[in-house]
Amino acid sequence: MHKSKLAGFIIDCQGPELASAAGFWGGALGMELRALPPEEADSYVQLEDPLGALHVEVQAVTHPSRVHLDIETDDIEAEVRRLEALGARRVAQVKTWWVMEAPTGHRFCVVRNSSPGFAQQARQWR
Repeated sequence: MHKSKLAGFIIDCQGPELASAAGFWGGALGMELRALPPEEADSYVQLEDPLGALHVEVQAVTHPSRVHLDIETDDIEAEVRRLEALGARRVAQVKTWWVMEAPTGHRFCVVRNSSPGFAQQARQWR
């Protein structure tokens, strides 16, 4: 058995201007920007939800800009297999997570759980 839940939304921005992209989305959504640790700072900027309910990041990418969601889990391989049984397919493994594609063509990621309260909020799967 394993658990999973929606982790948040990632705004993928193609191009070299991560800071200006994050500034736009922070202003548009009314969220403050939060710098991430140095090993992530070149690729990601977190947007702070004033209510603490949403996890939103702006990510620098080389593919066309889009928004994708992350599903967090305590067992990545079990969650990927569960989603494959629903019709998703593996696209690429990146570091510790999987990029997946839904039957609808939407891309999403399956990542390690990291949100506070994961154990209480996540759904348990057999």
